[in-house]
Amino acid sequence: MSEETIRSVFPELEAIEDDELRAGVVDAWTTAVAEHDVDDITAVPWFPPSQRELGLDDEYLVDHVRDVTACAITVAETLLERRSADVSLDTVIAGALVHDVSKLAEFDGMDETAISGLLGHPHYGVYSVARADLPVELVHIVLSHTSRTTVEPATLEAEIVRRADEIAAAAIRSRATDDLRTV
Repeated sequence: MSEETIRSVFPELEAIEDDELRAGVVDAWTTAVAEHDVDDITAVPWFPPSQRELGLDDEYLVDHVRDVTACAITVAETLLERRSADVSLDTVIAGALVHDVSKLAEFDGMDETAISGLLGHPHYGVYSVARADLPVELVHIVLSHTSRTTVEPATLEAEIVRRADEIAAAAIRSRATDDLRTV
């Protein structure tokens, strides 16, 4: 899958002002796609275990990543405007875009892979982001965006991506229930 395909699937890349950062995010995705023989990134499921449990076969990773990115951008822009927060919008956007790159290694369609079973989420993503020579701040976002690790967000950017991910996932789960406490 080409860089151009990744850029078209994730138009939010263009909002990253730093050319090297943008190129690193593209590299992380194109390398992960190539390593895991993904033919159509738009057909990769969001999170198969939850999808099976909730009967939500029509949720996709690209849509989730884009939702997380949109939510994260809105929160970051709000904090920049209203609180003059010391937050890097480029880091938030790049972090949101790569936060779930590991799912390409964790699942083959709806089936878990050995990487999922032995490493779990999001450890392969940490490797992918570091291999793409992205800054340690992005590696930290990937590692701390989920409660599946013991690493808590240490930066405002990481906290924003984590909360955006939680909200976007809750929106998906809300399709299966009227009460999010039940799923």
